Amino acid sequence: MDSAIKEKVLAVASSGRNAAEWTAYFRVTLGLYYLAGLMTSETIDFKKVDRDFNQFIYHTIGKGHTITSVLQFMSGAKVVPVVSSSRFIAAFGVHCPDVPSDTIPFLLQLNLGVAKNISGIDPGGPLLDWIEAQAAPLAGEGGPAAGDPAAGAPVGPDVL
Repeated sequence: MDSAIKEKVLAVASSGRNAAEWTAYFRVTLGLYYLAGLMTSETIDFKKVDRDFNQFIYHTIGKGHTITSVLQFMSGAKVVPVVSSSRFIAAFGVHCPDVPSDTIPFLLQLNLGVAKNISGIDPGGPLLDWIEAQAAPLAGEGGPAAGDPAAGAPVGPDVL
């Protein structure tokens, strides 16, 4: 993990309005970078990658947090308000153009798949519903169905 990625993660996190939101933005942004880094044909040294991420996490938010806990956070319902936030999406788009915002549902789906393989628990719930809702407008030709009042509406509250 290089210093440029660290700066980008911190820039997105700083758009949080309070400590809880700052931490959530930090976790999600860092987790998205981690997951995006898995999309390579090169061999990954997970010990080194995890150590680098864990050191950054420890130095930034302290003891008790690891890349594993970040990915667990990203597989639960608490991630939905973050990825539904237009403020988060805007900050992520500005500061992290190397991980396109339109890949967020795919990366979260990847994380859910890994979580299911490890735990054996069905990943159904608010996050899966959110992921499926993001894909729904793409399923039909021409976008959302005509006459659908929810088509194109934000999934969560606009927190700008």
